[in-house]
Amino acid sequence: MTDERPIRVVLVDDHEMVRQGLATFLAVYDDLALVGEACSGAEALAICAAAQPDVVLMDLMMPDMDGPAATRALKAQQPCVQVIALTSFPEPGLLQRALQAGAISYLLKNVSALELHAAIRAAAAGRSTLAPEAQQLLVQAAARPPVPGHDLTAREREVLAWMVKGLSNGEIAARLVVSPATIKAHVSNILTKLGASTRTEAVALAVQHRLSEAE
Repeated sequence: MTDERPIRVVLVDDHEMVRQGLATFLAVYDDLALVGEACSGAEALAICAAAQPDVVLMDLMMPDMDGPAATRALKAQQPCVQVIALTSFPEPGLLQRALQAGAISYLLKNVSALELHAAIRAAAAGRSTLAPEAQQLLVQAAARPPVPGHDLTAREREVLAWMVKGLSNGEIAARLVVSPATIKAHVSNILTKLGASTRTEAVALAVQHRLSEAE
């Protein structure tokens, strides 16, 4: 980012009043230029393709395509665009989805004008800014042990689902049209990943944590 031109910003929010407020804020700063507004994730993709922004202020709670989904799609199309997630709700799932989708920063909508300006400049330079609430959520998430089965593959979850239904290895193999040896290997991996010593214990864990349900 150089000082020769202002930072090009696109606003994405399904509430017009929020966009108007952000647009008014952007107009105060000579080093920021509003180059587009969108009221949905799908519209954001089209506008960003045309406007070629440096930074996108992305609302997370939107109908149809939400902020994390729009962020992921936008980063796939324009990897150099930096996305700042803006939300009213410091919710752990939203935070993790936004960051996993490629958002560089996560801020609450009660952020001050000075803080948002600094975050936009930081994002344009490739630096992250996290609201204190977001930092706390990440610390809490890191302190919690992972849910059993978080690392199961799709096929292992499928095999586990049949185990929960009481099918034997041979019966599961017939359903999935693979060899019993293949199913035996999957079952072994499932037990290892769940930390279970027996098939019965693995099934109990699957039921307790709903591991065999479709995601």
